[in-house]
Amino acid sequence: MSSDQLAGATPAGTNLRIIAIVSSTFVSMLCIGMTLTVLPPWMHGPLGFDAVTVGAVISLQFVATLLSRPFSSQMADRLGAKRVVLLGMTGCALNGALILLAALSVQWPLASLVFLILSRLMLGISQGMIGTGSLSWGIGLVGPALMSKVISWNGIAGFGALAIGAPLGAVLAQGFGVISVGIFITVIGALALALAWRRPASPIVSGKRVPFARVFRVMAPYGGALALSSVGYGVIATFITLYYAEQHWEHAAWGLSAFGMAFITARVLFAGTISRFGGYRVTLVCFTVELAGLLALWQASHPGVALLGAVLAGLGVSLIYPALGVVAVTKIAATSRSAALGAYSVFLDAAVGLTGPLAGFIANRAGYSAIFLAAALCSLAGFALCAVLYTISIKRRARAELLSRKASQ
Repeated sequence: MSSDQLAGATPAGTNLRIIAIVSSTFVSMLCIGMTLTVLPPWMHGPLGFDAVTVGAVISLQFVATLLSRPFSSQMADRLGAKRVVLLGMTGCALNGALILLAALSVQWPLASLVFLILSRLMLGISQGMIGTGSLSWGIGLVGPALMSKVISWNGIAGFGALAIGAPLGAVLAQGFGVISVGIFITVIGALALALAWRRPASPIVSGKRVPFARVFRVMAPYGGALALSSVGYGVIATFITLYYAEQHWEHAAWGLSAFGMAFITARVLFAGTISRFGGYRVTLVCFTVELAGLLALWQASHPGVALLGAVLAGLGVSLIYPALGVVAVTKIAATSRSAALGAYSVFLDAAVGLTGPLAGFIANRAGYSAIFLAAALCSLAGFALCAVLYTISIKRRARAELLSRKASQ
């Protein structure tokens, strides 16, 4: 069955198919949002572990996701994206079961800690599988022409789930304890697994697979630009509340909400600009908007200016991942599409993971406003890198057209 047949005869059918696939991302990110809210205070309070231990255990998930990207993406190319997503959803459910065991072992803190370590590793590996697998599955079903829409909606599902998961986890933990969080994650993971099982698989593209090392080298320039754009997201998500406190401003949550709403709005309204104007052009515009937002945050003397900066930064960051991703993935054969998506995403994982400690180092020495200047400089560097890549692309296209004309004469 062809991609067109699978996608349905109408745009509505195609959209429903994309939504069905990215719902797996929604569930996995919902689990992450719930655990990020619930586990740190529980580990520090009832279990009695210090901040270093709490930070190390929570960070294990992000490390596991980063390290699992290469093999999970290669598995998706060889075994099919659906199988990898099903494995990831199984891992999400097992993560909930491990949290439940940790909660039941609260009288033995070390035993609880072991279960939590296993749960973080399981969740991290599962997210690596689901994040790349869902993208590859969706693209395989609806066709590469709709790649930007699949990537955009996958991001909307992820950010929306994080926004819902954080308060949901807090409500469950406060009302019924951490045990309820473990049960909820186990159940929703199992339900998502059952629903994903019934959906059609995307075709496995036959042919020679590109070695991951080569895929990584090809993705590196594009991933580098993505990483530079992600610094802005990292500093806003991690430090905007502390920045508001340093400036003696109230309602710091508005800054985070404004960034998130702008991010989702841009993905919903402007995802079509990627196929219309091209990935490079959209990326350059987005870098410019992000740069303006980060500079506004750096120089903000009023919370309204900071709020405007957060909105601009959210609008700018939103489309860089799908716009540049569309350009990057086409550089690799379709037989290794999942590997390309995984390699590209590694740079996002690494950037977000490194931004926290590095930005904290800057803030300790120069204040919180300085980290937004540093992020703005990264955004400017990303713009320059993207401009170079775009220029090279134009020259190559012109050279190819010249050779084609000569050959036809």
